[in-house]
Amino acid sequence: MPSYSSIKKHLHLFHKIKRIQEKAPLMVLIIAGVIGTITGIIGVMFQYAVNWVISIRKLLILHLFDNIWLTYLAIFCITGAMGLFAYYLVERWAPESGGSGIPEIEGALMNLRPVRWRYVLPVKFIGGLGALGSGMVLGREGPTVQIGGNVGAMICDLLKIKNIAYRHTFLATGAAAGITAAFNAPLAGILFIIEEMRPQFRYSLTSIKAIFVGVIMASIMYQFLFNQTSVFQIGHFNAVPIQSLWLYLILGALFGGIGVISNKCILLMQDRYRQFYQRKSYNFLATGFLLAGIFGVTSFILPEITGSGFDFIPDATFGKYAIGTLFLILLMRFITTVLCFSSGAPGGIFAPTLALGTTIGIVFGLFTQQIFPNYRIELGACAIIGMGGLFAATVRAPLTGIVLVMEMSDNYQLILPMIITCLGATLIAQALGGVPLYSAILERILLRSKSVEAEKTEQT
Repeated sequence: MPSYSSIKKHLHLFHKIKRIQEKAPLMVLIIAGVIGTITGIIGVMFQYAVNWVISIRKLLILHLFDNIWLTYLAIFCITGAMGLFAYYLVERWAPESGGSGIPEIEGALMNLRPVRWRYVLPVKFIGGLGALGSGMVLGREGPTVQIGGNVGAMICDLLKIKNIAYRHTFLATGAAAGITAAFNAPLAGILFIIEEMRPQFRYSLTSIKAIFVGVIMASIMYQFLFNQTSVFQIGHFNAVPIQSLWLYLILGALFGGIGVISNKCILLMQDRYRQFYQRKSYNFLATGFLLAGIFGVTSFILPEITGSGFDFIPDATFGKYAIGTLFLILLMRFITTVLCFSSGAPGGIFAPTLALGTTIGIVFGLFTQQIFPNYRIELGACAIIGMGGLFAATVRAPLTGIVLVMEMSDNYQLILPMIITCLGATLIAQALGGVPLYSAILERILLRSKSVEAEKTEQT
């Protein structure tokens, strides 16, 4: 029979273990807050740096040469060098930092892709700065998501966290904070993990709390260091008339078809680029130089078809362009988006997709205004709804698209037609056999990785 001292000792050990178990979730939330804070700070720094480089680029045309052709040549060389350096960093130090980076985080959550934060963090930041700053049609959300995920991995390594579940949670927390840091959209950051990364995310009460804390801290950092307003200052629009809601189901179906075509074009162009590169570094680097140089010059001639589209969206929403001009911009932005994103540049596609969706929505609004004048259709409302529609069709994450656009535009009264449009877009894209963009890219990355490993095995 155990003695009193033995029983007391075991009870003390039991209570000690219980206290540690109770404190563990608290420590997880504290670490998640640190990850969100660091990701928010880096995300804001990245935005400031990109804006600064773009402003410097715009000043060049005023101070270089009196001869406009010499000025364009100089800008081509300068921005081309920026692209060359960005592609060199990707090629030499961190090939996984090329492209959006979101599929890499999804692969890491499945324990199928490495997270080499010592290389990816500087390469994604500096390389993304060169690619986006040159005028290429890319978004900053891809870099911030990958940066956030790598910040999560960095904190795990620095704190020597070995628990796989906790490492997984912190990686997802950083990714969610990255979305928040790009768009000041904390709810969209949470939904992106739950919806887009649902096959990879290990849901638990602790993990979802950690993501909540991470996005809260990232949003606080964004609002403290940058501003507290929504990303798009395009005013507030009236709720759409009930009798016009059926039009948005048609708009959603249109987006569903366009989304499938867009994803197929991106994947096809990726194949064409890969055939051209043929694992030859100079082909990859030459592509970066030419694309960045061309878009650097084009940003002065036709700024509407370059960059992320954040400057173009407000102008388009306020009806600055005629319908013929909008068609041309739509075609050109579609081509430039596919060319830039498919090339392997360190940048995302969220923002260019939102710009394309805006343009399609406005064109749709112009047509419906003529056909149904009694519906009092507002172009701004169509533009906002269009943002979410194309996002839902390409990424296949309708809830994230709805909330993201609502948070970015501060037009929550449009949520009903937004839901109808995104639902229609998702259903049609699925019916047409379209594959979600990030899932398709991840599958290709994994297949390519297996192929490389098989070749190495054969050589040895």
